[in-house]
Amino acid sequence: MKTIAKLLSVSALVSGSLLTSGVANADVSYNVGVVSEYYYRGIYQKNSSASAGIDYEQNGFYAGAWTADVGDGLEVDGYLGYGGEVGDFTYGVGFTGYYYTGDFDETYEEVNLSVGYGPVSVGYSVGEWDGNGGTDYDFIDVTIDLGAGFYGTYGSFGDEFDGDYFEVGYGTTVAEIDLGVALIFPSDELEGTGDAAGEAITFSIGKSF
Repeated sequence: MKTIAKLLSVSALVSGSLLTSGVANADVSYNVGVVSEYYYRGIYQKNSSASAGIDYEQNGFYAGAWTADVGDGLEVDGYLGYGGEVGDFTYGVGFTGYYYTGDFDETYEEVNLSVGYGPVSVGYSVGEWDGNGGTDYDFIDVTIDLGAGFYGTYGSFGDEFDGDYFEVGYGTTVAEIDLGVALIFPSDELEGTGDAAGEAITFSIGKSF
């Protein structure tokens, strides 16, 4: 699953020139990054994970792909949707699929809804995990932009999943390089074992172009 880098804006072998050919007012961007520990929605994934992605946007519509090293193969995400804004109010609807080339995990597919006003945004996702013969879940998160690069997020799982977490972090850009640090506090249900247990501090570095 995607990292916090996607929240703050969380590889495809497709040429940017092919995507933009004949399309007016379209924008294609690429991103690469490394995190000291890969967490997603408060759940530990892997130490020292590299990632890459591509995003396409035109008139509020977007589509993209993102991949990360999860140790036992790759995580490959695909997503699409539409987002807009009216004054200080923002809204969005989309679809995200999380797929794996190895045995790290099973497929997740979900519908994503979001609304925001000023510095506060709320997201709600409902999906199905292919594990255990098919497991339904939902997830809600609230993020507050605290200003000056700081943010706070609370997220909680529901339906057949359980657990919540709190995250506070800081992101900035230095010489066109994106830098970030985050403190993650998962509930007991989301904690792993060994090095993955309990609270964590993660560092990230990336670049978009």
